[in-house]
Amino acid sequence: MTHKITLIPGDGIGPEVCLAAKRCIEATGIKIVWEEALAGSLALEKTGELLPQSTLDSIRKNKVALKGPIVTPIGEGFRSVNVGIRQALGLYACLRPAKTYPGVKSLYKDIDLVIVRENSEDLYAGIEFEEGKPGTKRLIAQIETESKKHIRADSGLSIKPISRTASERIVRFAFEYAIAHGRKKVTIVHKANIMKFTDGLFLKAGREVAKEYAGKINFEEAIVDNMCMQLVQKPHRYDLLVLPNLYGDILSDLCAGLVGGLGIAPGANIGDGLAVFEAVHGSAPKYQGLNKVNPTAMILSGVLMLEYLQEEPAARKLENAVSAVIAEGRHLTYDFKSDPQDPSIVGTQEMADAIIEKIK
Repeated sequence: MTHKITLIPGDGIGPEVCLAAKRCIEATGIKIVWEEALAGSLALEKTGELLPQSTLDSIRKNKVALKGPIVTPIGEGFRSVNVGIRQALGLYACLRPAKTYPGVKSLYKDIDLVIVRENSEDLYAGIEFEEGKPGTKRLIAQIETESKKHIRADSGLSIKPISRTASERIVRFAFEYAIAHGRKKVTIVHKANIMKFTDGLFLKAGREVAKEYAGKINFEEAIVDNMCMQLVQKPHRYDLLVLPNLYGDILSDLCAGLVGGLGIAPGANIGDGLAVFEAVHGSAPKYQGLNKVNPTAMILSGVLMLEYLQEEPAARKLENAVSAVIAEGRHLTYDFKSDPQDPSIVGTQEMADAIIEKIK
């Protein structure tokens, strides 16, 4: 079977790690026709848009995309293109595995966690009101009238919507993923002790869905701040975590830190019949064009993509090759090494070459 897949190279190091991932995926023998599309700064330069409609149309048509990292400004400028893609395509589930591979520098061993993050609402829904604007002042006045609580006049506001619909949907996704991938336990993470009408609704909906899986998958609850401590102290007690959007973003980075960092952290954004696969790390523009950065996260995102395409033998072949190269320790980028002057350090494409050799 031939798969047609949208390829979005992205910004900064995106084109380099995408090329490495593309080459490794193709080396498994899977037949793929790639349709390249633009998003981010290059798209803005060529089309005047950060996220062209043609790119969204390509993903809708092909159903699957592999996407490189795209720059997002901090504190000002345009909103995240990544969030825009998820919202435009209804990619409500963010999947971020965190797994230790022998040979990666880490304080922990034998960790195998999966983060399932709700992708469509919470504070990332983008409902914000800028400090000092007339509409913001009117909203502050209305909130004070309704809640009888004071808000400083010079405040900016963010609205945190959490719905029963999205909460039930993501928790059900988590349980179904757990069953399909041999997971034993789902932990729902929340702050319902403080935010009783948002996180409280997320927890209530989660409990109701969990009843449908009683006897099939173990279920437990955790408050998000305590969960952070537990993950640092006893990460092996956990299996699959399901969280609202913001907590999912934060804890997925924490879990990446447990297993060696964002350089080996893959990701997937999945909706109803559509999916976009991407590394968790950013675009690192200072390394652009240097053939220096670690391609592992992007390649492992390709593993997730192959699993989604039900190409399980190819997925295992690729992941095993990545694992073997890391364990061998010979053909690795600088971030894997203790000594930055280690003469055995290789570049992005050379590490991909070593992985391809293991696949053959």
